[in-house]
Amino acid sequence: MLSQPISVTFTTGEGQPITIETGKLARQADGAVTVRQGNCIILATVVANKDPREGQEFFPLSVDYQEKFASAGRIPGSFFKREARLNDYEVLTSRLIDRALRPLFPEDYFCDVQVLVSLISSDPEIMPDALAGLAASSALAVSDIPIKEIISEVRVAKLNGKFIVNPTRTELEKADLEFLIAATEKNLLMVEGEANECSEEDLIQALQVAHDAIRVQIKGQDELRNKVGVKVKRDYKKPEQNEALQAKVVAFAKDKVYQISRAGSSKHDRSEAYDAVKKELIESLGEEATDADKKLAKKYYADLQWEVVRNMIVDESVRLDGRGLDQVRPLSMETDPLPTPHGSALFTRGETQSLTTVTLGTPLDELLVESAAKSDYTKFILHYNFPPFSTGEVKMMRAPARREVGHGNLAMRSLKKMMPGKDYPYTVRVVSDVLESNGSSSMATVCAGSLALMDAGVPFAKHVGGVAMGLITRASDNKHAVLTDILGDEDHLGDMDFKVTGTRDGICGVQMDIKVDGLSMETMREALEQARKGRLHILEAMYACMPAAREEVKPHAPRMEKIFIDKEFIGAVIGPQGKIIQEIQRETGATINLEEVGNYGEVSIFSPAKEGLDKAVAWIKGIVAVPEVGTVYEAKVKSVMPYGAFVEFLPGKQGLLHISEVSWKRLESMEGVLNEMDVVKVKLIGVDNKTGKFKLSRKALMPKPEGRPEGRPEPRPQTERQDNKE
Repeated sequence: MLSQPISVTFTTGEGQPITIETGKLARQADGAVTVRQGNCIILATVVANKDPREGQEFFPLSVDYQEKFASAGRIPGSFFKREARLNDYEVLTSRLIDRALRPLFPEDYFCDVQVLVSLISSDPEIMPDALAGLAASSALAVSDIPIKEIISEVRVAKLNGKFIVNPTRTELEKADLEFLIAATEKNLLMVEGEANECSEEDLIQALQVAHDAIRVQIKGQDELRNKVGVKVKRDYKKPEQNEALQAKVVAFAKDKVYQISRAGSSKHDRSEAYDAVKKELIESLGEEATDADKKLAKKYYADLQWEVVRNMIVDESVRLDGRGLDQVRPLSMETDPLPTPHGSALFTRGETQSLTTVTLGTPLDELLVESAAKSDYTKFILHYNFPPFSTGEVKMMRAPARREVGHGNLAMRSLKKMMPGKDYPYTVRVVSDVLESNGSSSMATVCAGSLALMDAGVPFAKHVGGVAMGLITRASDNKHAVLTDILGDEDHLGDMDFKVTGTRDGICGVQMDIKVDGLSMETMREALEQARKGRLHILEAMYACMPAAREEVKPHAPRMEKIFIDKEFIGAVIGPQGKIIQEIQRETGATINLEEVGNYGEVSIFSPAKEGLDKAVAWIKGIVAVPEVGTVYEAKVKSVMPYGAFVEFLPGKQGLLHISEVSWKRLESMEGVLNEMDVVKVKLIGVDNKTGKFKLSRKALMPKPEGRPEGRPEPRPQTERQDNKE
């Protein structure tokens, strides 16, 4: 007999009730739940191996979030018509869950854990990523997998001066800021989001609002776990320990590690020195040391490095490269280092370097961003590349990893805040190639991207800069140190890694991972203020390098002009089966994109040469122009008849130039007077009200013969028959 599902329901903020249910779906998983709000339903499962793999030295957690297209009644647009590899949105959501869950597990737990989160029913107004962390934590809560605490995630937005928890899609589109925040009952774990130049105090308030809502969700999970029956967490095999060996490592290497750490050397020299001490340490163990002893000694040596460097920074305010705690590494930057890209910049901060390019494209280059709920096109694209040589390593070149996707997304969201509005016709692609990395290449990407966009002539409102910060705390004496512009090693040993981007006027993007218990808001305020000062220092150097965006795009960049036409002329510009617009593009070399927007047509014209752009613009303006009586036009003869010539005086508009209007002299025929393809100037002298036909005159532009009555043609020459009659 099947057991009955167990559920709890609660409300967070002003949103719809949230229901967590277990015992109905995926019952063979170690833990499985569904989370429902409105019509949005997420299934989360978790399974863990009973024992770690042989020789496992790290925690192998894998988290995958996927949206089933059937959840929104859609069929995937891929060739195979099935869900394929995770798209960037799914990867980013997976990262958000992973970053929140990873601190929950014991430090000595090395069993494989797999968390799978799927959107199985979609609601057009409910954002599923804000519920995904809640679902994953709930699945762990009802399992016997050993976790230290329950967590949850919420999104906080500020709309019309009010903070909202888990806003709808419609509300989110109008929000001034939005942050996804994860936390336990007592401590913040993760922050990710963007803002329209918000203040540091706004961020603090958002964290406080989020934490209150998260506590409600944690209480709901705890209630569900109690209803299920609190399971005894499974036991697991713990790594071997050898206190005597650990003491030997400390005695041999502590002073040496301290001297190396305090020397203020470069990353390369410091790494070589650390490795030399490690080699000496292993040799000092003697031949009687087993492979297991050597492996354990290397672990204790890494732990010793972590402790020595942290204490040195907290006690002496001395950093690995010799800088002060609030000092930014030396900056070097230049714009236009590459002659062919439409915009480029090289940004170097210490041992971190980004070469960033900007390419301007047409609306046809827009990127389709597809998800289960909806598909959108974006005209701003940023790609971040992190080749192995940037850290002096040899690795296989693969598709961008989740780290690259996450870092690129932070840079993209930050720079997008200063991009021109929807009327800007170009599709803009920014590519950051990290050539050297020792701490926060994502922030180098933001700075280099801002410089490159201005170099490309994009009307970028203000420079956006960023800085990566670190925090080291010591609970034993309640001391801490905030580090500006952290190195890679400082990132590893710190208690909080947070990246803050923004302009001189406020924050545009935040990515924060917090590993310390009981972080006070006062410490958070101190860290954010130090980050603001570091950001402003970098921004001053950026403005000195590139004070403002170029007034025009570079000569080799595509030229663009946008015109708006009445809706009734859209068909005339396109032509039957697209013949007219294709002819314009073929004859001018321009690329034309025409969209119907409301009651008018939006025509974007792109051309690599100004001449082609001008020709295409004139052509289209001619098609949509309304002929005005009394206006003079340059016309092309299309056909010649005995009674006159048909001429095209505007694209697609023809009229009759009657034989009587060709010249003041009376003509017997058109033979030899005008030929096809001749270009003549004509004046529009009237429009037939019944037929709409245009009446044109050439003689109206010629000097009138003396003595000739107004409008009277020259009399015909008399013929022989006429003379006889007289």
